[in-house]
Amino acid sequence: MESKQSLSSILKNTWKEISQPFIDLTKTSRALFGVNLSYVLEGLTYFGFVGLLAIYFNEYIKLDDIKAGNMLGILTGGITLSMLFLGATVDWIGVRKALLTSLFFMLLGRILLTVAPSVALPGLWGSAHIMAMFGILGIIIGYGIYQPAAYAAVKKFTNENTAAMGYAMLYALMNLGGFLPGLISPPVRRAFGITGVFWVYTALTVVGMLVVLLLITKKAEKEATEKSALERGETEEDTKDELADMTLKEKASFYMKNFPLKDMRFLFFIFILIPVQTLFAHNWLTLPLYTSRAFDGFVQDNFEFFVNLNPILIFVLTPIVAALTSKRNTYKMMIAGTFIMAMPTFILALGPSMSTLMTYLIIMTIGEAMWQPRFLQWVAEIAPKNMTGIYMGIGQFPWFLTKIVTSLYSGWFLLQYCPADAPQSSMNTEMMWLIYGFIAIISPIGLFLARNWMQKGFKTKHS
Repeated sequence: MESKQSLSSILKNTWKEISQPFIDLTKTSRALFGVNLSYVLEGLTYFGFVGLLAIYFNEYIKLDDIKAGNMLGILTGGITLSMLFLGATVDWIGVRKALLTSLFFMLLGRILLTVAPSVALPGLWGSAHIMAMFGILGIIIGYGIYQPAAYAAVKKFTNENTAAMGYAMLYALMNLGGFLPGLISPPVRRAFGITGVFWVYTALTVVGMLVVLLLITKKAEKEATEKSALERGETEEDTKDELADMTLKEKASFYMKNFPLKDMRFLFFIFILIPVQTLFAHNWLTLPLYTSRAFDGFVQDNFEFFVNLNPILIFVLTPIVAALTSKRNTYKMMIAGTFIMAMPTFILALGPSMSTLMTYLIIMTIGEAMWQPRFLQWVAEIAPKNMTGIYMGIGQFPWFLTKIVTSLYSGWFLLQYCPADAPQSSMNTEMMWLIYGFIAIISPIGLFLARNWMQKGFKTKHS
């Protein structure tokens, strides 16, 4: 009887631990709902464009495979780099204006990409190519503002009870956006071509702007900010926008004085994550070729399913993991999450099989769900007042370096250990993943060894 009661109590407490953060989040503001809805629409649009962009430049703009790939690299790398310079925009003009400005630039960029093949001449440095390049520039500028604005919004519109879940939901919705194009794009593409798909995503950009205009009104933004500040126990003086009364010269002086690159612990924190972040890059640089070359049968024939399994798993698992760990120390969750994400790489070193592949994907995703939203939360919480946008922007810069660095060696490793047209018996994918595992494990080890230095006098509201 006692054991039954004990089991019942455990199940009840577990359910409460899972459900309560969701309940708390439902009580948040209309403005935060607007941010989440806008984010899933933008995630769908972004990944929808990116997934077709190489083919678009190849077939419609008439660039060769290398040049088409370069265009995609310019877009993805440019977005990450632009956050470094444009993140401060959010701090200067506010969340609502930043979201609308960013979506406006992305709308212009997507229109230019869509119409370029039909109104201009194709070929390298042809008018269609130049127009498409301006389209890419618009998206780069827009996204450089959009992501820091969304992250800053979560900080402004949440409290101690809802922050962890707020960042988790934002991250989960981004991954849902990465999954949905696989359902929307194929039927539209078969009927109207890639430009037809682009028009659909351009229309969704307009919908995203309407969401911001209608849900994140000036009144809704003000009420959400004041409500969250009250729940955090902040006074009117704490929430006062000091930048509003500063001259341009004073604002520049303020930013130079508090510039994130002067913060050594912040720099260590974001750069030590590069080794484990290489696993994200391997999801599109290595995993597609690994599953199509080292496997036979079902996995080889359906390798896209396994490559795209991570986003949908993240969408499902991230809110649950966040609910179970919302009250846990943020930094300790970073150590645990990066460790759990890195470790299953060594399972792939056991050799290619359905069981090792699925185990890797599931455990790696659980680790990602544990630390990635907490990374956003940590950066937002340690950012000084009126500096959230620029901290978030610079916090994404190592991801730019990760993509560059990983792309420099991934091809060589595939050539050496998993070459095309080679018999599977001659491949040595075990060594490839073993090396990748040793690279990834550097992050949790570094975080663990630096824990005392990182946390000494380094307070966050959620620690």
